[in-house]
Amino acid sequence: MVDRTRDPLTFLTGQGAMRRRMLRDLDAMSRRGLLRLGAGAAAAGVLSRAGAGRAGAQGTPSAAAMPEFDEIPEALMGSGEVRMAGWGGAMQEAQRIAYIEPFQELTGITVVVADQQPDTSKVLAMVDTGNIEYDVGQFDRSSVILLEGQGDYWEPVDYSIFDTDNIDEGRRYTYSVDMLPYAWIIAYRTDEFPEGPQSQADFFDVAAFPGPRSTTAGAAGLDPFLEAALLADGVALGELYPLDIERAFAKMSEIRSEVAQFWTTGAQPAQMLSDNEAVLVHAWNGRVAAIQEAGAPAAITWNEGMLATDVWAVTKGSPNVENAQKFMAFTTLPVAQARLSMQIPYGFVNNASAELIPAEILAELPTSPEYAEQMFVRDISWWVENTEAVLNRWNEWLLE
Repeated sequence: MVDRTRDPLTFLTGQGAMRRRMLRDLDAMSRRGLLRLGAGAAAAGVLSRAGAGRAGAQGTPSAAAMPEFDEIPEALMGSGEVRMAGWGGAMQEAQRIAYIEPFQELTGITVVVADQQPDTSKVLAMVDTGNIEYDVGQFDRSSVILLEGQGDYWEPVDYSIFDTDNIDEGRRYTYSVDMLPYAWIIAYRTDEFPEGPQSQADFFDVAAFPGPRSTTAGAAGLDPFLEAALLADGVALGELYPLDIERAFAKMSEIRSEVAQFWTTGAQPAQMLSDNEAVLVHAWNGRVAAIQEAGAPAAITWNEGMLATDVWAVTKGSPNVENAQKFMAFTTLPVAQARLSMQIPYGFVNNASAELIPAEILAELPTSPEYAEQMFVRDISWWVENTEAVLNRWNEWLLE
């Protein structure tokens, strides 16, 4: 079992200041109000390529110009609560507006957002002790698969209440379901680098691009961005996997002294960039979009970024398992997914969502052909097989 709790991360992090009736219902909904954009679509048509309208002046997502729910399948109605663990920050605020609040209003089920991030080591502990603190969480799929191998820690997904006509089979698994395509990208301060880095080699070039950096840690449910290090060391985009672990860590050592902090939450790199605590960061694209909307002098380099997808998964023995299933089904409906992409520039897993999103916003999502062709797709199979080795090496590397 991978032990994510024993790394000495504190040594460095202090440095640097988740049938038929429903399908009939969905078909009726698509003909009635579920696809209704109304005045919001017209307003959305004026959004700029910079993403105006996705977030407010302070980086808080706005509810403007989004498709609305008229009604939902009866199978999703209920009572009581569901406890959700997410990644906080701009992402969680976007989720609140896009589908948490509508879910509560339309289903009668209350969503309690956990005060902790989703972590499979925590899920293991919760199930083993019987102390279930949250029902459903947003996880990296490789982490879910790894825990599957340790025992019975997840509830199977009940696809009888999902919009499976519009969610590809390849996005549906026994114990999880895709819910969020996103990209790991390079972001930088434009006041420091007007031209900006164009590759991972630039990110690692401390002479041409001097200043403090931030990249992901091998802790808190995250993995170190080894792919970036290998690209910087000359590995071709299509030849990354299998990853050469030792080569990657050797390259990471070249910038170790320039890393102000190895981040463990999605909000950290964007905040560091906004606060000028780092001039270059590896980050999730939507987090950077939020600080751009708030006025931070930040830009994104999509080239040599990594495409990945988060999943929903339900903790085994959850006291609110039925509500958790309903929550997952609701959040992957066409309108819910479209609303999220219009709040924060992440992709969608329901194919019908594309009809609801203005072209200007579709063009700015990480799944846009313009960007996707510059990036590579994270190899989940490799990470499932090698996460333990990578994290063990990470712990050793921190102490070298």
